[in-house]
Amino acid sequence: MTCLITLMLLAFALPATHSGPDHLRTGVLRSQAAALPSGPEAQGGPRPELVRYESPAELRRAVRDREISGGFVVGERAVEVYTATAGGPPAANALRAMGEGIAERAQLATEVTDLAPFPSDDPQGTGLSAAALPMILGGVIPAVGFLQLFPGRRRVGLRLAGAGLFSLLAGFAVATVLSRVTGTLDGPLVPEALGLALGMAALSYTFLGLHALLGTVGLGAGVGTMMLLGNPLSGLATGGDWLPDGWATLGQLLPPGASGSLLRGTAYFDGAGTTAPLLVLVGWVLFGLALALAANLLPRRGSSKAA
Repeated sequence: MTCLITLMLLAFALPATHSGPDHLRTGVLRSQAAALPSGPEAQGGPRPELVRYESPAELRRAVRDREISGGFVVGERAVEVYTATAGGPPAANALRAMGEGIAERAQLATEVTDLAPFPSDDPQGTGLSAAALPMILGGVIPAVGFLQLFPGRRRVGLRLAGAGLFSLLAGFAVATVLSRVTGTLDGPLVPEALGLALGMAALSYTFLGLHALLGTVGLGAGVGTMMLLGNPLSGLATGGDWLPDGWATLGQLLPPGASGSLLRGTAYFDGAGTTAPLLVLVGWVLFGLALALAANLLPRRGSSKAA
């Protein structure tokens, strides 16, 4: 129990204590890079990772394509700050503050343009932040439920089919709540729902595959990993760029983080940046199916009857 509590503390506390604007990919015009807070005049302040572009239009395109979190353009009268709140409110707020600091040193005004805002009904994306746990439970509930409903080794196929159907229905239910009730989503409902369904299926298929191969121990290990690591590292509340590089990469390789990234891209960025999370989720589905197949091919233990 002590080890479990310690693991939970590390999983939630370490990413949080090492998160911040130092990890943000931030765009700047090549000729203006020295004006950003990575220079010697900003020692002790945030130092984002700078990405240089040739024109403001190229920089704006990079923000919309999720290549960077935001950027700055220093004009004659103002510092233009480009943000994407839907990519992560903390990052957008940090970029806005950095832009104001640059403008103050240069004695210029500040103009902020949000290139990917949340809908007006939920301007801070509260509903999206709250969706992490329901998404994980959407993978746990069908796995546990169909294990009880269809016990026995030969019924793995029925459990997988049931979990797939449940994920599809749950995906549409969650997408409908986030779009019609909380107003968090305002994009196309069907792609959003299918993305959520794929994320839940990735979880439930993995849990069912682990149970088929390793029994209750495998199921518990899978659920514990997704709850203790997948949830805090999903980046749903902050965006993946706000987390340290190693933690962010791990989070995006787990179903909760990949599902959240897929939903962001579908809902707020016109599909940009959805290929990688889509492949991750498909990979987890196939992983779960492979585990179930491997378990079915192994010799039965104890007797010729289904366990």
